[in-house]
Amino acid sequence: MKVFIAGLPLEVDEAELTAVFGDFGPVRSLRIIKDRETKESKGFGFVEMANDDEAKEAIRCMNGASYYGRRITVNVAEDKGPGFNAGGGNKGGFRRN
Repeated sequence: MKVFIAGLPLEVDEAELTAVFGDFGPVRSLRIIKDRETKESKGFGFVEMANDDEAKEAIRCMNGASYYGRRITVNVAEDKGPGFNAGGGNKGGFRRN
């Protein structure tokens, strides 16, 4: 099961977060999303856990918890499918006249 984590403190690294989620069960993969230019954390990431029940327990325990003084949001990651946010097309937003 893939889990979305938001509100991550910038000082948290992938090794630490892997250890935290590893307390709930085996972690298949973990990625903190970083800015392309600065390489600094954007404050969110994804963790994939081997067992759905353990992932659900991690979500139950961690969602809304304080982590380094910041309230984090942890929930099931939504599969947006191929092409999501790929650009192109008229999707609203600012228009110049």
